[in-house]
Amino acid sequence: MKKAISPTREEDYPEWYQQVIKVAELAEHSPVRGCMVIKPWGYALWENIQRILDRRFKETGHQNAYFPLFIPLSYLEKEAKHVEGFAKECAVVTHHRLVEKEGKLIPDGKLEEPLVVRPTSEMIIGEMFSKWIESHRDLPLLINQWANVVRWEMRTRLFLRTAEFLWQEGHTAHASEEEAREETLRMLDVYVDFAENKLAMPVFKGEKSESERFPGAVATYTFEAMMQDGKALQAGTSHFLGQNFSKAQNITFQDKDGNQIPAWTTSWGVTTRLIGGMIMTHGDDDGLVLPPRIASAQIVILPLIHKPEAKEKVLAYCRELKKKLQKIHYCEDPLTVQLDEREIRSGEKVWSWIKKGVPIRIEVGPRELEENQLSIAKRNKGHKDFEKQSEEELLKTITHQLEEIQRDLYQKAKAFQESHVKEVNTKEEFYDFFKNEIGFASCHWSGDPAVEDLVQKDLSVTIRCIPSDGNKEKGLCPFTGKESPQRVLFAKSY
Repeated sequence: MKKAISPTREEDYPEWYQQVIKVAELAEHSPVRGCMVIKPWGYALWENIQRILDRRFKETGHQNAYFPLFIPLSYLEKEAKHVEGFAKECAVVTHHRLVEKEGKLIPDGKLEEPLVVRPTSEMIIGEMFSKWIESHRDLPLLINQWANVVRWEMRTRLFLRTAEFLWQEGHTAHASEEEAREETLRMLDVYVDFAENKLAMPVFKGEKSESERFPGAVATYTFEAMMQDGKALQAGTSHFLGQNFSKAQNITFQDKDGNQIPAWTTSWGVTTRLIGGMIMTHGDDDGLVLPPRIASAQIVILPLIHKPEAKEKVLAYCRELKKKLQKIHYCEDPLTVQLDEREIRSGEKVWSWIKKGVPIRIEVGPRELEENQLSIAKRNKGHKDFEKQSEEELLKTITHQLEEIQRDLYQKAKAFQESHVKEVNTKEEFYDFFKNEIGFASCHWSGDPAVEDLVQKDLSVTIRCIPSDGNKEKGLCPFTGKESPQRVLFAKSY
């Protein structure tokens, strides 16, 4: 059967991904190379991500603030590993005005000190922390920022990697190492819970290897999702920064004994990349598939009118049904319901919403009104799979039906993930797996960074994480023959 998306996932997965974004009207490339325009259906997803996570952040004691887009170059230079890690991605402002010469605008007014367009905000936020923190009574300081950042990427892909993207970045300061480490792992768990219970996206959580750490961090923790092509997506990270940044920026406090102590700090963040991960986890060859708990709209009502004389009666009923549905709460918020009153062909109207991935589609025509039996289609089922429900039954069970869709999407993704993780015990098995199969390899690793360099060079494979709840059995690294404390996850990645 011909599918709505061409090419299909099997034919060309990267192009399929781009086409889903296009037909679902999520985003498109902007006139500025490497940047994107997020369209209303896509931005509604980001608003839902913001709303849910912001609620969780505040429940865990964090407050929102805002910090400058521009960072003085001298601030970035204070932490050597940090500036080294981001130097190649920085966009830099060197002038503060334009003048017209021979019909062209020319930069003029050179700045005394260049300004970096924020790639991340550790250095500017650290500067403010050094002013705000004086005593142990000022700690912990728990701050979050919703913002945009710029990392000058040469090879971009909508939502997954763009020169400018949206994110949140949490920054905290603590009086003890133990407290800071607890914060780092607490926020990782907040992210994992969100990914699995809202995005229906199963993930692995764990620590990054030293070579994959955030620049300047003591430890970086990640949660990694498996896409339908078997590649890993780093969905978000949480960093224990130790005292590295506080020493570089003089973030100190007076402890109970009167000593001046550098604070222990953390940072953590997720981005619009989560939307890309959700698309690739659940999308099919008909387009986008949205989990109800995060969907731009949970329900769409489609009046399908073939006889003009039935138009007003059908539309009046649909408007009333929308009002009734919007009074029902689902996951702490009123149901989001779209009513499509466009005067276009019925088939075109139906397919536009299938491609957009709305979880439940209600089709209403004269026959449905006569029989008091609404035609209900669920996006995670086949597009020809309808259920007949009375209005009373629909209103009574709608939240249960949405939860069934949410659960089914997670279970399907989890089954795929579990069936594509393979324990590998020899170098030959490892190479054979990544040349002929898709997924993650669970393999012993002695900690030798030369192994990482080898498999990245030969296979474009990296260590995605050292699982925190994985197999702790000891063994031998198949590459070095040395002892290994546990298996780690290797994969190709985005």
